Amino acid sequence: MSEYAPGVEPAPWRFPARNRIIAGLAAATIVVEARERSGALITADFALEAGREVFAVPGEITSTLSAGTNALLRLGATPLTSADDVLEALGIEPAARPALDLGEAARAVLEAVSQEPAGVDRLVRGTGLDAAAVATALAELELAGVVAEAEGVYRGVRP
Repeated sequence: MSEYAPGVEPAPWRFPARNRIIAGLAAATIVVEARERSGALITADFALEAGREVFAVPGEITSTLSAGTNALLRLGATPLTSADDVLEALGIEPAARPALDLGEAARAVLEAVSQEPAGVDRLVRGTGLDAAAVATALAELELAGVVAEAEGVYRGVRP
């Protein structure tokens, strides 16, 4: 999509013109990461001028890649912490999530990681299950999308 004639080659100085059109067509603009002087911020400005919703994902305060998104938040952009934030702002009712059909071991492990992130050893001690049952339960929970692992620590993920 462009206001330039067909065949005109893309160039860095032409992106703002294209992004102005995209921002005007979109119901919302989401900025995930942006430096202080970023093309994403130009697009966010176009979206605001067009009366569109602007979301910003909060970033680490020491990261230069988050300086732009954090500045947007200071200026009143809507913080984006989950897909439900977008749905709510656009007046869309989220689809009902199906109830999880979990086994007894998986329920026990989910309860444990929902209270506090933990490694496998801690889950074995805390749930009273053997290591094989905990490993099976964690695999089931990861496949269901309700538990995530990072660096050997499992955390409950908001459904």
